[in-house]
Amino acid sequence: MPSRIILRLEVTPAAKQQLDKVCDLMGMTQVTVTSRLLEWFAHQDQAIQRMIVSHVPAELQRDLARLMLRKIADKA
Repeated sequence: MPSRIILRLEVTPAAKQQLDKVCDLMGMTQVTVTSRLLEWFAHQDQAIQRMIVSHVPAELQRDLARLMLRKIADKA
């Protein structure tokens, strides 16, 4: 299995502008930034992943956010 896989991403113009700003600020390439973000995301708890991709019912978001912050604090 290859050590790297190439993905194509589709983003809005506004997201691309923000990514460009981050890359300029950090002195990193778009590939490096997005690769690191995807690696981080892939290793998060499923509940955190669901929150990030807005796959949580609106009525549960506030309670889930508090619960996840407590869980993170307990690990630290």
